[in-house]
Amino acid sequence: MSFVSELEWRRFIQQHPQAHILQSAQWGSLKADFGWKPYYFIGDQCGALVLVKNIFLGFNLAYIPKGPVGTNWESMWPELDDFCKKEHIVFLKVEPDQWESENDTLQKHFPGFNAGARPVQPRQTIVLSLLGTEEEWLERMKQKTRYNIRLAEKKEIQIIESDRVDVFNELMRATGERDAFGIHEDAYYQRAYDLFKPDELCTLLLAMYGANALAGLMVFKQGKRAWYLYGASNDQERNRMPTYLLQWAAIQWAKGQGCEEYDLWGIPDATEEILEKDFTSRSEGLWGVYRFKRGYGGEIKRTAGAWDRIYNKPIYLAYLAYMHKGS
Repeated sequence: MSFVSELEWRRFIQQHPQAHILQSAQWGSLKADFGWKPYYFIGDQCGALVLVKNIFLGFNLAYIPKGPVGTNWESMWPELDDFCKKEHIVFLKVEPDQWESENDTLQKHFPGFNAGARPVQPRQTIVLSLLGTEEEWLERMKQKTRYNIRLAEKKEIQIIESDRVDVFNELMRATGERDAFGIHEDAYYQRAYDLFKPDELCTLLLAMYGANALAGLMVFKQGKRAWYLYGASNDQERNRMPTYLLQWAAIQWAKGQGCEEYDLWGIPDATEEILEKDFTSRSEGLWGVYRFKRGYGGEIKRTAGAWDRIYNKPIYLAYLAYMHKGS
C-alpha cells in the first residue's frame, strides 16, 4: 500500500473502467489548480484519489469524491489514518460511488466513520439508460420534451462540437446572473476541457441559431457512464427550445462513446412524490433544473451520501457550524 504518481494512478484507473469520473487523474489535476492538493493511494485491490484542502490556520480537510475504487476498502483506513494525522487533517470525508439502496452493505466498509455527513455532490440525480434504440429513449421521455426536441430541429437549431470554451463561459455567466446561482471562474471550465478532451473523456456542445450560440453544455464520460456536469444558456431565441435539442445531442454523443448510462447530475433531494407535486411552483436551487431534467425520463436515484472520519472533533464541530451558518 502506498501513495503513487499521477501516471501510476492513470494506469490503475485504466484497470478499473467502472470508476467514477471524479476519481480520475484528470479530476485530481483540475482540482490541483483550484485550491486542492491531490494524492493518489493504491492499496490491496483498491485505491483512491484523496483531495486535501486547507480550511484555516494550518488545519486541512481530506475528501475522497465518488470513491474509493475497487474492493477491500477497509484495508485502506489504517494507512490513511496515519496520513491524515501527519497532514493535520481535521476530518476525512468519503462520498462512495454507490446508491442508497446499497447502504446496508456499505456500513461494514466504514468502521469508525460518521454516516449521514454533509454531502459535497448532489445527493439525488436522474439516470437514463442508453440501452435500446433512440426511438425507445424517446418513448420514455415526457411528451412535451419529445415535442420540444423536434421543435428545435424545425426552428433551425444546429448542434456543433466546439472548442470555444470562451463562448461557453459567456453563456455560463448569463445563466448564473439569470438564475442566481454560483458558477466557477472562466479558467475552471477551460482547464476542465483542456484536461479531459485530449483523452476523449469530454466534449463541448453548442446550440447555434445561425452564428449565435444560444446554449452549451460539457458532458464527461468514463467507462460505460456519462455525466452532464455543466450547462448554460442565454435569453436569446428561447422559443426555439435550444436546450432540449442540445441535451438530446449530448445523450447521442454518450451512446456513440459506448456509454450505457447517462447521469443528469443533480436534482432536489426530495421524494418523487414531493418532486412531482412541487416542481411547477418552485424554482430555487435545483428545482428549476428538475423541471427540465424530468422530461428525459430515466430513474430517480439517491446516492449513499457522505461518511466522515473525524480526527479533531472540536475543530470539526466548529467547521460544521461555520458551514451551516453560510448555507
